[in-house]
Amino acid sequence: MSGLIRLEVLRVLRNRKSVFFSVIYPGVLFLLIAGSADSGTTLGDTGLTLPAYMMVSMASFGALTAVLMGNSERIAKERENGWVRQLRLTPLPGRGYVLAKTAGAAVAALPAIVLVFVVAAVVKDVRLDAWQWLALTGAIWAGSFVFAALGVAIGYAATGDAVRPITMIVYFGLSLLGGLWMPTTTFPGWLQDLAVWLPTHAYAALGRAIEQHHAPGVRDVTVLLAFFVLFTGGAAWLYRKDTLKA
Repeated sequence: MSGLIRLEVLRVLRNRKSVFFSVIYPGVLFLLIAGSADSGTTLGDTGLTLPAYMMVSMASFGALTAVLMGNSERIAKERENGWVRQLRLTPLPGRGYVLAKTAGAAVAALPAIVLVFVVAAVVKDVRLDAWQWLALTGAIWAGSFVFAALGVAIGYAATGDAVRPITMIVYFGLSLLGGLWMPTTTFPGWLQDLAVWLPTHAYAALGRAIEQHHAPGVRDVTVLLAFFVLFTGGAAWLYRKDTLKA
């Protein structure tokens, strides 16, 4: 199993397209959104400047890109070309394949998070305590496993041709409606009420709580845990279903 994990990590690092979209793209998007923003004006009642607010959003977006986009497409294509079937003939347990995919995605998620932090600190002078930087990195990286499970589920639910449009709809829908591209305070009231129950909104809220020196909100933690159980359960069920069909 360790050999497959190493293989997956190397495959992710060698995929230049994946590295650009999951690592570089969120940092570029942060500069486009917050590059001209005033670093001294706070955003509403958050107590955060727009650069600090969007730093967490874009770091979360980068991690989401790495674990969701990469996992779903690779799994669907490997099911289609027979690679997964070949692995079932080896002593590798089913959970080993899922773990290898998750580990590979997590490797790409971490530099995506760190790069956004570096850009925000250097270009927009975002300043936090050392413990906050470490806590933010850990919280956003750990929260990305919720979406890694979703990527596995989509990869087993969709065919090779359908996986990309399905993933893109989920990816952009969760990013936009969850407030990763813009503050949800700009949404209509009914959409704000919906957004707070989305995993992407709860995901970014964990990071902002750390910036604000607050404990994570109970609702945000509950929403993330509920979706993690849902996505993990769905991925396990779809994996078993696919195994029985093979």
